[in-house]
Amino acid sequence: MNRGAQIIRTSIVGIVANVLLAAFKALVGVLASSIAIVMDAVNNLSDALSSVITIIGTKLSQRPADRKHPFGYGRVEYFSAIIIAVIVLSAGVTSLIESVRKIFQPTQPNYTATTLIVIIVAIVVKLLLGWYVKRQGTKLKSDALIASGSDALFDAVITLATLISAGVMLLWNVSLDGILGTLISALIIKAGIEMLSSPVGELLGSRVSAELIHEIKEEIMAYDEVHGVYDIILHNYGPDVMIGSLHVSVDDVMTAQDIHGLTRKISIQMFQQHGIVMTVGVYAVATGENQRKELQSRVVKALAAHQELVQVHGFYYSEKDALVTVDVVPDVNVRDDNALCGKLTRELSELIPGATILVTVDHNYSE
Repeated sequence: MNRGAQIIRTSIVGIVANVLLAAFKALVGVLASSIAIVMDAVNNLSDALSSVITIIGTKLSQRPADRKHPFGYGRVEYFSAIIIAVIVLSAGVTSLIESVRKIFQPTQPNYTATTLIVIIVAIVVKLLLGWYVKRQGTKLKSDALIASGSDALFDAVITLATLISAGVMLLWNVSLDGILGTLISALIIKAGIEMLSSPVGELLGSRVSAELIHEIKEEIMAYDEVHGVYDIILHNYGPDVMIGSLHVSVDDVMTAQDIHGLTRKISIQMFQQHGIVMTVGVYAVATGENQRKELQSRVVKALAAHQELVQVHGFYYSEKDALVTVDVVPDVNVRDDNALCGKLTRELSELIPGATILVTVDHNYSE
């Protein structure tokens, strides 16, 4: 079963659980002639909304790529996660308002044996449902499922807190309803904000995990022809679609046929191992005893002496055009790229008189 099908199946479990819980509450409410329990049953039907949103988002995200959206619709999943997070936030704010009101205007709980049974069943069902859905969300890397599972868990926690405060009120005549509700509401609001941060971050372009970058570098460096891996850039177009580019440094004596074969093998491996559509560029490393290698050594040594630089790569020298180019990656504390570029260009111009110097300031987008 593919990832999308698993997400939909998990969401259907959520819908069924909420519908059955609503039916149970409605039946008990009718038999006990309790309007409150019947209305709570209706509320459970609305709780299934997050699962419905997840299913719709997953279905839409599986639409094939077209002319307008050549990378597919995978990012729709992030929008469904945002909607569910907003629902959780709204519930937290509503609960906070009600809880603060109860601090100043405490109410006397009036629970019967029937309502206590309904509450306990609801707590157990919601805890199990929330745990299951959230676990599946983590396993499938679905922000929507994680948010939906958290929504169910928060429902259980709020109901449990209400039950505890009612017990304290009945035993010691101390009202904790408003205080507990306020604390839990604050936690829900905080969690809702955190739920929003993940999908919003993906839409804005979050940095990929350091573990993935380490794996990519390790796998590519296993090729004997590769001396270094640089400029890794990855774009996320949904949990299943990632497109990126990188450069590898190889000996300048490799033929175009050899380079073509190497880059093709790397691209295939990246897709098979990580599902990444990767474009591979090449930097030539000067070999042999010649002017190019001597200049490369002098330039790299001069730039390596700068503590504000964390990496130097991409050296290129054209004797015909008297052109020297090199890429540098500055430390995150460097704020003025133009000033840095100007300083390094002047230094290299003195080191290599008569040559045109082009220093490119790269940035670390992945580590």
